[in-house]
Amino acid sequence: MLAAALDEMLIAPSGDPHAFLDRAAARLRKPARAYDDDTLRFGIDLGTATVVLTAVDGAGRPVYWDFVQCQAIRDGVVVNFADAVAAVQKLKAAAERALGRRLLDAATAHPPGVPQADCRACRYVLEQAEISCRALIDEVSAVQALLGIEEGAVADVGGGSTGVGVFRDGGLVALSDLPGGGHYLDLILAGALRIPVEEAERRKRTATDDYAAILRPGLERIGHLIKQQLGQRPVTSIHLVGGAIRLPEAGAIIARVTGVQTQTYPHSDLVTPFGIAVS
Repeated sequence: MLAAALDEMLIAPSGDPHAFLDRAAARLRKPARAYDDDTLRFGIDLGTATVVLTAVDGAGRPVYWDFVQCQAIRDGVVVNFADAVAAVQKLKAAAERALGRRLLDAATAHPPGVPQADCRACRYVLEQAEISCRALIDEVSAVQALLGIEEGAVADVGGGSTGVGVFRDGGLVALSDLPGGGHYLDLILAGALRIPVEEAERRKRTATDDYAAILRPGLERIGHLIKQQLGQRPVTSIHLVGGAIRLPEAGAIIARVTGVQTQTYPHSDLVTPFGIAVS
């Protein structure tokens, strides 16, 4: 009883996205002990490097998440349908065992700018895994669902592209996407360290060493992609998210290139996946 009470205190919503993400990170394959089972909402993020499954309860508290490495998606486009379905089926089975309930429906998302036919393929992946797709949204809107940004820009740096959305009074007024993201950083790091691209991706994500000096040109390129998409729209802040951007100096580099104050987040790779579940 005491352990459950303490866990309920830990996951109680605070309205602080930083606190939410810290708590969410602790839920990797370890469901929260106290949550509303009747209101669970699931999200599935079909990413370029990984497929991620997340769960929140009706109070917006992080309950569970899991991931598998998967190369079946490229820039939001399903390039290997069977592998994508298999990845989702594996995550579904693990979640059902961990949570002791069936996973019947989930939301999923796509990068901005992906053609409608390719967006529908994301829905079909879930359906082939016997999951009803309750919502199909763009990734920037998923970020907004979690962060609740009223004014400013979201820059979601994915594996193959960088999506930017501009918000005014909490509403989306501009949305775009350009090629270039985390995979480009992987290539830079792999070439500099003479290691496989897969190892470069792992080191970039764990960030146990400071690779900012090596990756600065790549981060500056991403900054220019963001600046290009902002165009002449004035914004007071950029909210930087995505697994590709978990580097100590990323925010400072993006701010210098764009000339806009840039907000980073702990566990930035979890913002979009949990935002999908919240949506």
